[in-house]
Amino acid sequence: MALIDDILDLAATPAHLLPQNAMVKARFSLLDWMTCGLSGLDEPVAQKIRAFAENEGGANQATTFGGILAPARLAALVNGTTAHALDFDDTHFAHVGHLSVGIFPAAMAMGEALDAPLRDVIAAFLLGAEAAIRIGVQLGAGHYNLGFHQTATAGAFGATVAVGRLMGLSHAQMRQALGLCSTRASGLKSQFGTMGKPLNAGLAASNGVECAQWAALGITSADDGLHGPQGFFSTHHASPDSEAPLRDGFLFEDNLYKLYACCHGTHAMIEGLLSLGVPFDQVAHIELRTNPRWLAVCDKKSPRTGLEVKFSYGWLAGMALRGDDLGDRGVYTDALCDDEALAQFARNVHVSGDNTQTDLQAAGNVLMKDGTSLPFHHDLAAPMPAEVLRAKLTAKATSLLQAQGAALWALEDQLTDLTAADFWKHAAL
Repeated sequence: MALIDDILDLAATPAHLLPQNAMVKARFSLLDWMTCGLSGLDEPVAQKIRAFAENEGGANQATTFGGILAPARLAALVNGTTAHALDFDDTHFAHVGHLSVGIFPAAMAMGEALDAPLRDVIAAFLLGAEAAIRIGVQLGAGHYNLGFHQTATAGAFGATVAVGRLMGLSHAQMRQALGLCSTRASGLKSQFGTMGKPLNAGLAASNGVECAQWAALGITSADDGLHGPQGFFSTHHASPDSEAPLRDGFLFEDNLYKLYACCHGTHAMIEGLLSLGVPFDQVAHIELRTNPRWLAVCDKKSPRTGLEVKFSYGWLAGMALRGDDLGDRGVYTDALCDDEALAQFARNVHVSGDNTQTDLQAAGNVLMKDGTSLPFHHDLAAPMPAEVLRAKLTAKATSLLQAQGAALWALEDQLTDLTAADFWKHAAL
């Protein structure tokens, strides 16, 4: 089956056939997306994109973080950008990108414009996210290594599926929408470290809204925008004839969530060290083994800013064992770089590349001052019971938003009874 046919069949999946485990994670993603968006309100890029929306104006169709009303495609742009401003949102490592920030803003904006039940919005998100993952997996690491940001590229196709589903596009219209998205999807890694990175998420969302609306109006496109002649794959793939196989089932079930406000590549180490429960001042030395790809990302030996601390195994190891709240973005101050206790601790953390460790794993040994050696290992891909993940994400929201975060997660049992517009009223108070 051609990939586009697989995506079209996926988009038409009846809601009652969606896997329950995937639906639970989709609800978690909605609440985590809202947490990240509310937390990112005051970030400079969020303020600037809201100003852009206010200056442009238009139909009051959908709510944005910050409370202004805007056309659906403009609300999607604002909300995707804002929710990715902190880079604290969920990640799918097979897709090589962030799903919620590119797809939920599109689904929520169209859901609100259509006064749709929130349960339909969540189902549309799940199908859009699954489409984005399947496209992202087949684009592969080669697409990412060429310089494309899959949150924005594959994510735009996912947003298109989600919005098209809510709009009730026919099979033929959805094909046209995906074809239009193939000429619209964009996003480069060269934007990393600038406001352009969170904007990429907003672009994915707004592209999805626009492409679905264009198809509904009868605007035509290439029949197969993915694998057709000079389509997205042949123009954006390092080796378009070499594709990763897709396993059965919903790949979205592997979605992961950031529980710490630092690079996701450090999280396996943090979890492994925390599992030992050893006191900070009794550690003599740490040997850490991690996938070699992370060495160029997360092993800053002498961070100069709070931002660089987020990419320093040594500093983060010390902070984790010292009991610092790594989920509090306010912890990562420039003053940390002058913390002599952390600097000394970091000098005793030795990091090496180990090809036996996946992107999601870390292993090593902690040598205590009394001579005891304690091995540790953690795999972020290991299944986590839903109740444990729920508790961790609630704690994250509470750390970021205090009482508002706890109240947000208290809405979980009510989600299927709300409309998209109701959810904004309850969640953004």
